[in-house]
Amino acid sequence: MPVITAVRTRDVRFPTSLELDGSDAVNVDPDYSAAHVEVDTDDGAVGTGIVFTCGRGNEVVVAALESYGHLLTGSEVDLDDLGEASRRLVHDSQLRWLGPEKGVSHMACGGLVNALWDLRSRRDGQPLWRVLSSAAPDELVDVVDFTHISDALSPAAARDLLVAGAEGKEQRVQQLEREGYPAYTTTPGWLGYDDDKLVRLAREAVADGFGMIKLKVGGDLDDDRRRMRLAREAVGPGVRIAVDANQRWEVGEAVEWMRALAEHEPWWIEEPTSTDDVLGHATIRRGVAPVKVATGEAVANRIVVKQLLQAGAIDVLQIDATRVAGVNENVANLLLAARFGVPVCPHAGGVGLCELVQHFSFFDYAAVTGTQEDRAIEYVDHLHEHFTDPVVVRGGRYAAPTGPGTGARMHAESVERWTFPGGEGWRELLAGGADGAGRVPATAASRSDA
Repeated sequence: MPVITAVRTRDVRFPTSLELDGSDAVNVDPDYSAAHVEVDTDDGAVGTGIVFTCGRGNEVVVAALESYGHLLTGSEVDLDDLGEASRRLVHDSQLRWLGPEKGVSHMACGGLVNALWDLRSRRDGQPLWRVLSSAAPDELVDVVDFTHISDALSPAAARDLLVAGAEGKEQRVQQLEREGYPAYTTTPGWLGYDDDKLVRLAREAVADGFGMIKLKVGGDLDDDRRRMRLAREAVGPGVRIAVDANQRWEVGEAVEWMRALAEHEPWWIEEPTSTDDVLGHATIRRGVAPVKVATGEAVANRIVVKQLLQAGAIDVLQIDATRVAGVNENVANLLLAARFGVPVCPHAGGVGLCELVQHFSFFDYAAVTGTQEDRAIEYVDHLHEHFTDPVVVRGGRYAAPTGPGTGARMHAESVERWTFPGGEGWRELLAGGADGAGRVPATAASRSDA
């Protein structure tokens, strides 16, 4: 078994706030960032993980990655038993007090777990989705941490789902390699974009083959009505429009706001209120039907996912590749959703989230549910050029990843240039005090040397 010789971290940030890419009613000025980690082994292999943030505070996740990394450094890791490695991190007797299983500490665990899966996938010479899809049901059951979810999903029930999912798996794998997986795009919908840009990008999305776009809402009701009207006119009646409030509203406010937007036929309302408010989501779901309720990108762990499903609080689960404790916990989330018959439409965008999360939908179709009905992976056309294996989307569908690994590996030049604050890209911005147009990225605006 390989021995982990080092865990190396970097604080990588991109100045996306300059163009308001990623802006919504809550995250008004995001600088898309990645807490970047590399795990070295004594046989020369390197596994990469990233944790997405919106800028300030990225250094906190980096520090957590370093702290958890000490649990791995100098130890052997069995790449064929990553359930054990995950439990070693998530259930550490002292560090888990920082959560437990939520927030920065849990995300740091996920970054390291994902890096170990990157090592495993590269060793096997396969993309992550193929590694997961080819695993035996018993191996996948061992990956899942059933702590606090066994009342909803027992190991035996999980195994039954995976055994059933194995029927016809090879044909579905071949289909995915030929046809890919449905995508939807949020590129037109950032709240900071003006109306002309919204309309242009919405029309381009339809021309590019997307069957659904998503708009950010929740800043101002009159603005949302106007933007929804413009978007509906731009895409026509046959294209779905989802909306996303990023947890902005109170429960009653969410119901009232969505009723005001109902004439434009929104497909779902995403994160209408706090993702911790399970019963609030259930109330909203009853109040806005037939509009669907979706959430998940900021859900802390599989335990809250379980409760959302048990309470009948959501119509769509949106997993995120770096919010929970990595691949293992997202396998649990997929199995929970399958157990309750709820479709999974992963959250993406950010830095590398498209590259990472696509693997879960491909695995879900190939080896768990065998269906793509009402399912799609979010796509945002930002920052893919910084990755060695960027996503490929054609005709509104994700092409099946073919390169080995999880998709997290970035070009060394990108990591160097955008390491904050000393990378060349940041030195140029900070030395000039702006981007040449008098603007300073939000992540640097509060620095004394900005």
